[in-house]
Amino acid sequence: MDWGTLVATASGAVIAIAGAVLADHLRGRRDDDRGQLQRRRDAYLAFIVAAGVCHTRLRQIAQGGPASGDRDAASRAVLAEAGIYDARERLFLDATATVAGAGQAMFERLRALRQVIATGAELSSAAFHEAYHPYLDAVWRYRAAVRAELEIAELSPVVFGWDNWDGSDRCPQCRAAASGA
Repeated sequence: MDWGTLVATASGAVIAIAGAVLADHLRGRRDDDRGQLQRRRDAYLAFIVAAGVCHTRLRQIAQGGPASGDRDAASRAVLAEAGIYDARERLFLDATATVAGAGQAMFERLRALRQVIATGAELSSAAFHEAYHPYLDAVWRYRAAVRAELEIAELSPVVFGWDNWDGSDRCPQCRAAASGA
């Protein structure tokens, strides 16, 4: 019996099996990474969409819409019904620390806007705008954090012809207040 042939055959088999196992492991890891990235994208999108629904409904209350009778209860219900709490928890589970932090800052600004509306602020009031514009800024900072995380080109307000993210440069009430009109 030629031991050289046996050792070479056995070595080749071990190398082939090890290569197959390694390739399978790397493929599984790549699939896991893709799945994790998709979960993050879904969480990021669910959070911004829920916040957008809240924003729209809160503005309706501030305009004296149908749910403006008990503004505190109506504005609290808006956050719950839009699913912002669930989306926020999902964000905390799947997001990186940077995106979760930006999301939490946005959520806090949304709650501050809700509180101002709950106390009776109208769309044209200074109190509304003092809460509204920091919220808009936080929304854009969240978007920027998500884009950076996903390695998508950075945006700046200049791309849209704006001076800043908070919208105060485009707001008729804020411009009028700043000019003393």
